[in-house]
Amino acid sequence: MSSTVWGYLPGSGYLAGTVLEGYSVEALDGSIGKVDKHSDEVDSAHLVVDTGPWILGRRVVLPAGTVTGIDREEEKVYVGRTRQEIKDAPSFEGEEHAGSADYLHQVGVYFGGFPLV
Repeated sequence: MSSTVWGYLPGSGYLAGTVLEGYSVEALDGSIGKVDKHSDEVDSAHLVVDTGPWILGRRVVLPAGTVTGIDREEEKVYVGRTRQEIKDAPSFEGEEHAGSADYLHQVGVYFGGFPLV
């Protein structure tokens, strides 16, 4: 586990190797979409969330440190951020941002951490 925003919190319920794609994502104040992609790489673990029609199909990256709980039976991921905080997060533009250290740094700073990339 990492102590940065890019590692899962010890109480989140994440087990290495868990496939989270397709899980619903719940913010503190309601549903925000589904997990489109998941990375559990050390020091850059994150979810790419497709927000669907909620904010016009925009995708956002949520660092693993924002995950507060995972319900494998219900296939839901809970995050400790509001819908507005997620809506205001830097937009994920696919391949342009997928391997960009600058983009991950921007997301890490937005969500309150300092990534090691």
